[in-house]
Amino acid sequence: MMIWLFPAGIYLCFQELRDEHIFLVLYAVLGSYFAGVMVRLMLTLTPCVCVAAAMAASQLLDTFLTRWSPSAEAYEAAEDTAEAAPKKSNKGLKSTSKPYVGIYTLLSKSLVVGAMGAYLLLFVLHCTWVTSNAYSSPSVVLASRMPDGSQHIIDDYREAYQWIRQNTKEDAKIMAWWDYGYQIGGMADRPTLVDNNTWNNTHIATVGKAMASREEVSYPIMRQHEVDYVLVVFGGLLGYSGDDINKFLWMVRIAEGIWPDEVQERSFFTPRGEYRVDEGATDTMKNSLMYKMSYYNYHTLFPAGQAQDRVRGVRIPSEGPTLDTVEEAFTSENWIIRIYKVKDLDNIGRDHAAVSAFNKGQKKKKAIKKRGPRVLRSD
Repeated sequence: MMIWLFPAGIYLCFQELRDEHIFLVLYAVLGSYFAGVMVRLMLTLTPCVCVAAAMAASQLLDTFLTRWSPSAEAYEAAEDTAEAAPKKSNKGLKSTSKPYVGIYTLLSKSLVVGAMGAYLLLFVLHCTWVTSNAYSSPSVVLASRMPDGSQHIIDDYREAYQWIRQNTKEDAKIMAWWDYGYQIGGMADRPTLVDNNTWNNTHIATVGKAMASREEVSYPIMRQHEVDYVLVVFGGLLGYSGDDINKFLWMVRIAEGIWPDEVQERSFFTPRGEYRVDEGATDTMKNSLMYKMSYYNYHTLFPAGQAQDRVRGVRIPSEGPTLDTVEEAFTSENWIIRIYKVKDLDNIGRDHAAVSAFNKGQKKKKAIKKRGPRVLRSD
């Protein structure tokens, strides 16, 4: 709500360029640039906006809240002084004395001050509402409103971290996107491959490459880094837009920065330049580990052919992806957190695709045996 006062405050800084004003101008320019480059850097711009807006509001109130107005005699005397001053100095500098200009009528003062006061009160109400709704609960606890207006708590994050803490070894290593690194370390008490301390760009790119590649490429990466579990965030069932599919392109871009020949962002877009997860998705997208882990068994929650991604607003293919190198270990109540266990190497040296095909064949044979032998009926 203060953004419209921001330019006015910067303009006032130019009226009197002291050190603090120059600092604020430079801060405004750099902060605006970086906020335009990356949305999360808008936090660095907010202090500057608040200070500049406060300067503009203060100047406005100082002008309209003056207690006295010059009398007619004082105004005429000031005019005479302003006209006479240049005549006294023949060769010197001209006088800059000007008659006092102010707000004279009580109506003008009341209207402007009243409007500004109402605006500031609305700003206080707005800040109170934002604080109570956005900042009064931790980011791992999501809240929504039911049709009757009651609050519904979505506790999938804590549910998943508690499962990790109680069902995995103490030295089990978790691979997830860096956004959840500190949460996993603090709440699940397990080491992660990358965390919010993003100083090592190569490690982050490694996770991005593993997520964006086929299973045949991802599995050696996970084995090399001794990964035991993979955690992904998926919001398609509940409509939670902050999931990993929406962040996926950043994983691809960061990985492409290190391995431009192996990971290419354009391969995840259709020929028309669309980023899709439905039937029209590219083969590279459908074969990526992230896509498979997000939509694995998701279609079983819906009637045949009716699987819907509520974030992207598209219908998912009726036959979901299959996984060979990882197996589902845990899925939270609302399917927001999905955890997969990385499979060990096969005892007799087979690749995981062959093992999966063999297991499927065994299941089919067992199903046939359960049906019993065929009997030829004769009337």
